[in-house]
Amino acid sequence: MTARFVYWMNVSVDGYIERDSGEDGGGDWMLITEELHREFNSRAQALTMMVQGRAVYEIMDPFWPNARSDSSLPDYLREYGEIWTNKPKVLVSRTRTTADHNTRVIGGDDAITQLAELRADSDGDIGVGGATLATELHRAHLLDELLLFIHPAWLGRGRPLFNDPPQLTLDLLEHRLFEGGVAMHRYAVA
Repeated sequence: MTARFVYWMNVSVDGYIERDSGEDGGGDWMLITEELHREFNSRAQALTMMVQGRAVYEIMDPFWPNARSDSSLPDYLREYGEIWTNKPKVLVSRTRTTADHNTRVIGGDDAITQLAELRADSDGDIGVGGATLATELHRAHLLDELLLFIHPAWLGRGRPLFNDPPQLTLDLLEHRLFEGGVAMHRYAVA
């Protein structure tokens, strides 16, 4: 069975994933409660692997590996640190050639071809992190699902969910509301 690429992202109501460049994984506009983070943990644990662009990977590392043993953090954050660090990952980068924490690096002009092969040779859900990466996967008709956590914030500017917003036809697969008004929507890309 062929795996599915699932673009997983926190996003504002008006479609932005960060207001200011380099928001280190979460601006003050995101309402990530314990309930929501436990949902993240559950979904991340169920992934076969994660594929991340360089910017997302560098936000995650070294924070999550260090979080595993940081006793000042709540248990659900330490748990996510374990999940992220141990989960097989692929870093897609033109500039990096090495990465730690169970991470394989692919890059170059054939990165999308390599990802297509990875998808064909795998099963389950492969989490995708990064607007550039998701945009390229969509252009190559490889993006299967969107898992969006929509926060009740209108940013008015910033980095959009996709680099060059495509026209998408989506089928709603699942939705759920969380504390503070965050809405999770999971869509199949038609």
